[in-house]
Amino acid sequence: MTRSGQDYLQSLRDGREIWLDGERVDDVTGHRAFRNTAASLAHLYDLAHDSEHTPVLTRDGVHRAYLVPRSYDDLVARRAAHKVWAEAGYGFLGRTPDYMAGGAAGFAAAPAVFATATYDGSAPALAYHRRMAEGDLYPAFTLTNPQIDRTRSAAEQEQDDLVVRVVAEKDGGIVVRGAKMIGTAAVFADEVIVGTIEPLPPQDADHAVTFSLPLATPGVKLLSRTSYEARARSVFDNPLSSRFDENDALLVCEDVFVPWENVLTYRDVDASFRMWWHTPAFRNFVHQAATRFWTKLEFLTGIAILLAKANNTYELPPVTQTIGRLLGRVAQAKAFVLAAEASYEQVDGGRGGVAPGKDISLAQRIMAAELYPQAVQDIKLLAGGGLIQLPASGEDLLHPELGPLLRKYVRSPGTPAEERVKLLKLAWDALGSEFAGRHEQYERFYHGAPHVALMQQAWEGDGAACEGLARACLDGYDLSTGTPR
Repeated sequence: MTRSGQDYLQSLRDGREIWLDGERVDDVTGHRAFRNTAASLAHLYDLAHDSEHTPVLTRDGVHRAYLVPRSYDDLVARRAAHKVWAEAGYGFLGRTPDYMAGGAAGFAAAPAVFATATYDGSAPALAYHRRMAEGDLYPAFTLTNPQIDRTRSAAEQEQDDLVVRVVAEKDGGIVVRGAKMIGTAAVFADEVIVGTIEPLPPQDADHAVTFSLPLATPGVKLLSRTSYEARARSVFDNPLSSRFDENDALLVCEDVFVPWENVLTYRDVDASFRMWWHTPAFRNFVHQAATRFWTKLEFLTGIAILLAKANNTYELPPVTQTIGRLLGRVAQAKAFVLAAEASYEQVDGGRGGVAPGKDISLAQRIMAAELYPQAVQDIKLLAGGGLIQLPASGEDLLHPELGPLLRKYVRSPGTPAEERVKLLKLAWDALGSEFAGRHEQYERFYHGAPHVALMQQAWEGDGAACEGLARACLDGYDLSTGTPR
C-alpha cells in the first residue's frame, strides 16, 4: 500500500547526516531550510494514499511509476500519474519520487542487463525494484563525478578517493569511498542510487560500481547547497522557493559498507553504463521529466497571461504574439510526450513490456534545454520593470503609512495593489530570483550537458533514413536527364 504523507515525514527522522552552513541538520522535517519542501513532498504522498487522485496515481496499491508498462495504454496511464504530481509542484519539483521510480521499473523490465561474466546484479536489481515499490519509498540518485579535472579519468585523478570507488571487499559486501554529485532531492529521499551514467574507460573498473544506500547508512554525508527555502521571507514574498526547493547535495562516502544485495553492478564499466541505456530506465526518466516540463511551461505561460492582463496590455499585438509563441511552446512540449508514447517500443522482445520511443525521448532533452531559457526571456520582457520595483515584503501593504502609498502607486486598472504585488512576487520567484536562476541552469543540464545530448542524438537518431531520402533524390537524375518544359 502507498504510505501517507505523515508516514513519509516520519521516515526522514532516521538520523541521516545532512550538513548546511557548517552545521549538522538534526531533522529535515523541522529545519527552516527543508521543512516546507518536505511538507510539499508529503502532500504528494497524501494525493496517492487517499485522495480523489488515488485511482490515477496508483494501481493495486502501488504507485504507477513503479509498474512496468505492458501497453500503450499503460504508458498513457503512467503519464497521467506524472501529471498529477507535476501540477502539485507547478513543475518546479524535478526529482519527485516517481522519477527514479521509473528508473527502478526500467531495471525490472530488463534484469538480464545486470548479469555479467564476473557479477550477476540481476537479483539485486529486481530486489531493489520490489523494495522501492512495496515500501512506496522515495529513491534518489547521484550519478555525476565531482568536477575536479575533466581531462583525466576517475582513476587518474590526483587523489584516489575523489570519485566513489571500491576500496575493499568484506564478508557480505563491499566498502566504498569518495564523492558524487548532484544529489537533487537526496536529502528528502529514503535511498540513494550511487553510480555513473557516463561511459567509463577500462582503467576505471574500481569506480564502475552501482549500489543503493539508505540515507542513514553510517559514513554517508550529504553536503547541501544554499537553501533558497531558508532565505525565503514568507510564502507571499517567495511562493515557490519557500515551498518547492528540492535542494541539491554533494554525497560523500567515508568507508561505507554496502551489502551485496544492494550492489547492482560491480567493477564492470560496460554494465555500469548499460544499466541506464540498455534498459528502459533512462527513457522512463524522460517520460516523467517531459511531462513535468510540459506542466512547468503551462505554469509559466499562465503567469505571462496574468501579467499581460494585469498590465492591461493583453490585447496589444506584440503582447498577443508573445503569448502565442509561449502557447506554441507549451504545445511543442506536450507533443514530445505524446509522440514518445505513440512511438513506443517493445523491451526485450516484449518480455519487458514497452518503453517510450527512443528517438523522441532523446530529442526531448535537446528541445527542453534550449526552449526553457527562451521562454523565461520572453516572459521577462513581457513583465518589464514591474518585476524590479516591488516592495521588500508583503507586510509593507499592511503598514499604516506605506500601505496607502503602495495601494495608490503599485496597481493597474482592475488589479489592486495586493493582487498585483502577489502576482509580481510569484513571477520574480519563477523568473528572476536566485531560485529561478538555479532552475534555468537546471533545465539546461537536466539530462546532461547539451553537447552530450547532441552527440548522442547524432549517434542514436535515424540519420541513415534522412541520408537515404536525400540520396534517393540525387539518384533520380543526372546530366542526361531532360529539362522539364
